[in-house]
Amino acid sequence: MSFFRRKRLFTILLGLILLVGLIGFSITDRDELSSTEQFVQDAFGWMQQIVLMPINYTSQVVTNLNNISNLHHENQVLKENLSQYQRTLYEVQELRSENEELMSLLDKTESITDYTPIQAAVIARSPEQWFNQITINKGKQHGVERDMAVITAEGMIGKVQSSSQFTSTVLLLNGFDRSNRIAVNVQLPDDGGDARGFILGYNEDNDQLILEFTEYHDEISEGETVFSSGLGGVFPAGLEIGGIEEVTTDQYGLTQIAYVEPSADLEDLNHVIVVDREMATNRDIENEEEDN
Repeated sequence: MSFFRRKRLFTILLGLILLVGLIGFSITDRDELSSTEQFVQDAFGWMQQIVLMPINYTSQVVTNLNNISNLHHENQVLKENLSQYQRTLYEVQELRSENEELMSLLDKTESITDYTPIQAAVIARSPEQWFNQITINKGKQHGVERDMAVITAEGMIGKVQSSSQFTSTVLLLNGFDRSNRIAVNVQLPDDGGDARGFILGYNEDNDQLILEFTEYHDEISEGETVFSSGLGGVFPAGLEIGGIEEVTTDQYGLTQIAYVEPSADLEDLNHVIVVDREMATNRDIENEEEDN
């Protein structure tokens, strides 16, 4: 074995001995580290801190972005749920209101004994006379004719002005004048009979009907209910028109008049009843003939 090979072997063995010694020295429990170990540990810690700082910052930014994205998505879901809830609530309220209206109309229909009701729905308002005309979805094919009274559960709203085969135009009470007058009566207190008169028009300033009495009556007071009298044969008797708000005289002091608040809401109209008095009259005549 040559000198150089022995020297190399000796160097390797010495290195192994030193390595084992260092390992043993490093794994022994000690309270204090050597200066070299402290430097290496601090240097390694600083390097870790430098390397991990941008990584942690980037990770935090990504996490925050994910949280913002999740919050935005959750917010959108909550908004959609809230919007759906509001739509459902509105639909329930609308159905409840419509149901109450239809039930009121049903009660009104069941209380009718002297004429035949024709149920109808409001489908439009006349563009040229928006506030005093409506269009309903029943016409001549359903028995609707000109001058038939039209009512709701609250009271009379007007009369049929014209009728086609499948639709009709209704003139509301706020469009009435002397050419469309209604014969009415008011029950006097203490069985004093009826005070008779005519609805002759509409006071647009006060949104009230104008009632002109045929005779002067001291007993008429505010709050009394006005009903159709049936005189003239156009409208049946007993249709509620409205309540008296004020009793006074005309500008000359010769005629007693009253201002009447309509019982029915003339602006919010969805379902109405057309009063077919002729059909009911014919039916009554047939019943009487059968009874005889």
